[in-house]
Amino acid sequence: MEGTERTIAAFFDVDNTLIRGASSYHLARELYRRGFFRFSDIFFAARHAALYTLFGESVPRVTAVRERALATIKGHRVAEIISIGEEVYTRVLAPRIVLGTKLLLDEHLGAGHEVWLVTATPLELSEHIAARLGATGALGSRAEAHNGVYTGRLQAPFLHGRMKAEAIVQLAEARNIDTVASYAYGDSINDVPLLESVGNPVAVNPEPRLRAYARRRGWEIVTFPQSRRRLMTGLGRGLRSASLAGALWAGAMIVRSLRKQ
Repeated sequence: MEGTERTIAAFFDVDNTLIRGASSYHLARELYRRGFFRFSDIFFAARHAALYTLFGESVPRVTAVRERALATIKGHRVAEIISIGEEVYTRVLAPRIVLGTKLLLDEHLGAGHEVWLVTATPLELSEHIAARLGATGALGSRAEAHNGVYTGRLQAPFLHGRMKAEAIVQLAEARNIDTVASYAYGDSINDVPLLESVGNPVAVNPEPRLRAYARRRGWEIVTFPQSRRRLMTGLGRGLRSASLAGALWAGAMIVRSLRKQ
């Protein structure tokens, strides 16, 4: 696209950057309430959460949890999940918006920049969050569906770690985005590939490892009061894994606390 003016964009991680806590957890809690999955699914995810804590992340473990979680929505209609996601946003997520990050998002919109959410959160929820915040759009994990019904498979790799960076590269090519002039916001060490994808990375209320990394790299660090309040559930603060939670739907209720270590 030589000779055309390139677009500046701002890319925002969602969980604990834009919204306090894990958005997938609140979606999964509602799915559990509506009978989408059983106690055996909870036990399965909890077992793998404990294995993650003891032995770290492994591809077979992530794959097992992902396949089990996707199986819980197989046969359900996409429209049903979208409707539940809208309800979850209005009732639960909207009050958890980090106001400081929201002001940054609004500043980018006011400057004429595109604003994209880049998150492992299911696309059905992340697109609704983006629309409600006035953002340009969202890049999220997409479950495969045929004729409006979930097949139980992922349509593409879920957005975590380097996959966020790859998604940004593809989007930049499609929309003529100048990544060197663009911005990215994240809170976790797992957001490093996202942050390194642009010329202006910003660590938002970073957890300790990202804070140390950002300082070494000379990145901007911003802190907003109370925006890193973690929502505690069953397994506690120590069980988090972004890799697992990006793949989870119903199982995210148990591995919610695995999201952002």
